[in-house]
Amino acid sequence: MSERPTVRPVTLARLTEATHLCEGTSRTTDEFKEATGVSRRRARTTILEALRIGLIAEHTPADDEESWFMTTRVGHEFLKGIRAEDWLRVSDILEARSPHYGAFLTALDSVAPADQATVLDELADREAHTGRTYNQTSIEVLGDWGERLGRIQRNAFTGTYYPVTQAEVPGNFVYLLLAVFDDLEETAGVALRQRYLAIPKLREHLCERVGCPRMAFDDAVVAVAQQNVGRLELSGAPIDTAAKDAALGIKQITRADNNDLVSTSQSTEQVLAGVELYDKRYYYLAVHDRELSYNPAQ
Repeated sequence: MSERPTVRPVTLARLTEATHLCEGTSRTTDEFKEATGVSRRRARTTILEALRIGLIAEHTPADDEESWFMTTRVGHEFLKGIRAEDWLRVSDILEARSPHYGAFLTALDSVAPADQATVLDELADREAHTGRTYNQTSIEVLGDWGERLGRIQRNAFTGTYYPVTQAEVPGNFVYLLLAVFDDLEETAGVALRQRYLAIPKLREHLCERVGCPRMAFDDAVVAVAQQNVGRLELSGAPIDTAAKDAALGIKQITRADNNDLVSTSQSTEQVLAGVELYDKRYYYLAVHDRELSYNPAQ
């Protein structure tokens, strides 16, 4: 049987379930179907993608016509990363073992920040002679893996993808913050003397520009606000609820334990949060004095 040219639409949760179910004891497709409550077709789809990645292996006993599946060494390493919530390690395993995911990340590294169409064009050029093909669904599946594992992020307002290349904001954070502020600056209302910008928009565009995690941005903004009282203002009362809305949500992943499976729970925040300081949440930022200082050690 020839291998399917596109990645199958399988979530990280299903890949984890398939790998864990076959850990320690061999399983059949019907056993996976019963354990997960999905259709046999969906169970087969998940198993085939886990096989392609090498998380499980297939064997057929001499006295049995049915195929059985067991977790491989790679699968054990995958589960080890899940249990430790070492998401970048999990991403590294998928990047090395899934030809589609690896190609997707390589293409994105070359053209980021990029929308789906640009990534697809790059993949078409790079993968022209591999026999693998990609479409919008492929990008959504692979992008979902990368986003949830923290390897990439997607601007919630523009939809562009970009790799996360550094764990913290750079040392010139205040200059970058002012530059992005200038790019996005808008008047909040005629009754307001100062100009305010939505923190969610600042976060999305600055993180895209420097390739850092959203949490790193939040920590840095709070630090700058504390170190520049009177120069920079955080507003807690939403001026416009659109500041908390975005075209896309933020995808996350956490470990979930139950009696039967080690799996992943997945949630998408449809409302982008502001930043929190002294148990209060702020959604807007105003700059009153551009002579800002920032000491990440404080």
